[in-house]
Amino acid sequence: MALTFFMRHSHAFISQAVHQSLESYLRAVGPDAISLYADDEGFWQPLDAMGWDVIHGNMRSPQMAMIDLSGAANNQQSYRFSYQGRTLEGTHSKRHPGAVSAVSFWLPTEYIEEHGPGRVRELAMELATPLPFCTGNAGLSFNCDTSLVGVQREIHKLRFRYPGMDVPNIDWDSLHIGTQVRGPSWLTFLGQPVLEELGGVPGLRARLHHPDTTVQEMEGDRAVVSLGPWPEAGDTEQGNVLPAYRELARVLEPWLYHEPKLHTVQSMEDTRRWERRFLD
Repeated sequence: MALTFFMRHSHAFISQAVHQSLESYLRAVGPDAISLYADDEGFWQPLDAMGWDVIHGNMRSPQMAMIDLSGAANNQQSYRFSYQGRTLEGTHSKRHPGAVSAVSFWLPTEYIEEHGPGRVRELAMELATPLPFCTGNAGLSFNCDTSLVGVQREIHKLRFRYPGMDVPNIDWDSLHIGTQVRGPSWLTFLGQPVLEELGGVPGLRARLHHPDTTVQEMEGDRAVVSLGPWPEAGDTEQGNVLPAYRELARVLEPWLYHEPKLHTVQSMEDTRRWERRFLD
């Protein structure tokens, strides 16, 4: 499960808020869940006292911070933290006008089964509260090393059967998403400007009628849409097409994120089909 937030703010503005959310995450998952960090060359190093000094130093950087933490140095990365803290001024903004900072927290399904969806929702709210997000998502996701041979092909087959399973890539998405929404998920977080353009919380509530859907207002002109008590994968072969997700997708359609044509691991036809899996 991935909990991801996109923020149209530079690292210097959000670093303290991201650090606060990271502390909340570490308290929730326990001290042994995260044990490694990726160094500047991408190699995993032990997250001991010296490792934490490196991470805290990166977080205090006045310019930018790229941080990856994990509980394992292989494809069994059940607990993970990824942060893309960008500088959004100057030449970078001209090269990437849709760039944002982004942070992602990962939980294994065992965590949901042990603690229950209510606790996971509480954690998602705790992580989201200090973050000045434009949009965010919390839901079931493929959690694996997509660089391994055959993994992308297997995900490509499974994701159309299970439309509630996301395939996040914050490194890439955060370069292009701007204030768009990555589609509906179990918890869909909406900030500005999308929420205002929807008519605020009253306007959003008026458009959503599925009995399992709730809209909760958050401080700072933000809201979270919950699609049922549990995150769902769906199963198109069994006729479970997730009607609450489809309703929210139709409401959010003008603001949905579309993958740029310059980068995709499958055909653009399949990419657009995936993006419209709740609309067509």
